[in-house]
Amino acid sequence: MSQAFYRKWRPRLWDQVVGQEHVVHTLQNAIRGGKVGHAYLFAGPRGTGKTTTARLLAKAVNCLADELSERPCDACEHCTAVNEGRFLDLIEIDAASNTSVDDVRDLRDKINFSPTQGRYKVYIIDEVHMLSTAAFNALLKTLEEPPAHAIFILATTEVHKIPATVLSRCQRHEFRRIPVKDIVQLLKQISAEEHLQVEEDALVLIARQSTGAMRDAISLLDQLASTGEKITLENAQNVLGTATNQSVVDLVSAILACQADKGLDCIHQALDSGTDPRQFARQVVEYLRSLLLVRLGNADQVDATAEMRALMATQAAQFDVAALLQAIKAFNSAANEGRSGWQPSLMLELALTETLNPPATVLAAAPAVVPAAQPMPKAVTVPEAAPVSTLARRSSTEAPAPEQPAEPARMAPAAPADEMQVQSNAAAPASVTTGEVSLQTIHQNWAKICAVAKGRRPQTVGLLNSVKNFTIKDGVLVLGFATEVVRSKMDGENLEVTRQAVQQVIGVSLRIASVVASGKAKTLPDDLGVDADGMVGTALNLGGKIVDKD
Repeated sequence: MSQAFYRKWRPRLWDQVVGQEHVVHTLQNAIRGGKVGHAYLFAGPRGTGKTTTARLLAKAVNCLADELSERPCDACEHCTAVNEGRFLDLIEIDAASNTSVDDVRDLRDKINFSPTQGRYKVYIIDEVHMLSTAAFNALLKTLEEPPAHAIFILATTEVHKIPATVLSRCQRHEFRRIPVKDIVQLLKQISAEEHLQVEEDALVLIARQSTGAMRDAISLLDQLASTGEKITLENAQNVLGTATNQSVVDLVSAILACQADKGLDCIHQALDSGTDPRQFARQVVEYLRSLLLVRLGNADQVDATAEMRALMATQAAQFDVAALLQAIKAFNSAANEGRSGWQPSLMLELALTETLNPPATVLAAAPAVVPAAQPMPKAVTVPEAAPVSTLARRSSTEAPAPEQPAEPARMAPAAPADEMQVQSNAAAPASVTTGEVSLQTIHQNWAKICAVAKGRRPQTVGLLNSVKNFTIKDGVLVLGFATEVVRSKMDGENLEVTRQAVQQVIGVSLRIASVVASGKAKTLPDDLGVDADGMVGTALNLGGKIVDKD
């Protein structure tokens, strides 16, 4: 039976350990200076060399080489015995299967016996965080004051589960994830020694799939070598399951075209063919991540064929960065939450729906809050979730004019209110100032503004339909929303689209801001006797209540 690559290529000397120079350098200096500790804790992700380094330390302290700097020599009797797994004074314990206090007591009873072959008895306890609380307590005294001939090396991937009393008795060394370039370099060396034909792009893919774990990378190379074919990038993607599914490409194309029906068809076809929903969501996330890298100018970090790179470049150019980020978040959430759903396709469908209505994440240039202490003209009420056509039919008398109505902006004759198609007002002069537009003008043309905004960005009109009220203050059109969640979605590109729509319809360039306005304060009843533009009226419009009029 052939030996697995990760066992065959396990480091036997200090200079063969990859990516953990900070740990190796410290241990080598301790050996050279004769200052080896009695207890060590090796913590870090899986496959980064914790157990391998522990064995190297065991070899070094028992090596027969005369020069301390040459230990381990990997040639003496003791080093050879460690390599072959027959060194009696190296005891490896799997804490995952020896968790009880009786196991630790048995270890404590045997530790006092002198070494059989070497100078030191070395106990390597792997996955030590799996020990029970009682087992840790039984180990404490021995760990603090072991016999002179005993050395403990504890290894764990979850250092936060180790009691503080144990941590304080050990020299702690943190193992880091290994960089991609270092993994690729070692994989090249192994491929050359094993006479494997491997494309460099395939090695890079393997290194990235291993997520910094050298053992995982070598195991993946071993898996691909079993195919008996030349290891190309395409073959590696197919075997490792990272090849881009055509359904994923079609789904992203449907998102770009804002075609929800085609997007749902892509999801259902993929699931009907037997694809796991969470795995499909992961593939979508990985593809969207590649588009983001291309969009940000890092196309060289994408593992794909030349044809796929060209397609990604085309799709990435059509994506807005904010929308792309929202899509990644939505499908990543579907990948994480899809396990408990009773309807397999539900999370994917929700992710698609959310992606087609992405919130902007860029802060708006216009002020987001209007000071409440200053008098504000009475807000014009917009019915909640009112359709554009309904807004168009509203009578202009419903909008109370300010106390000092400004001269209406000069504009071309307005189209009929029921007409959904908006014509740009070419006759409006560019010199019109913001002070020449009234709330009545905004109200009368709100349906047209929404229609123009829909043509520019479909997501914006949904937010405009959620406006509770609006007002004009110091040349700023302030839109009031019911909640902060809805208001935050209006920021960024949606505000800019609204500003452009207002300028196109009315011929006036207004700055747009969004605030949170209480839905209970849409209008002021006439019998209150309160000045709508005064301080009390402003407070009521912002959600305040009159407790006592006397």
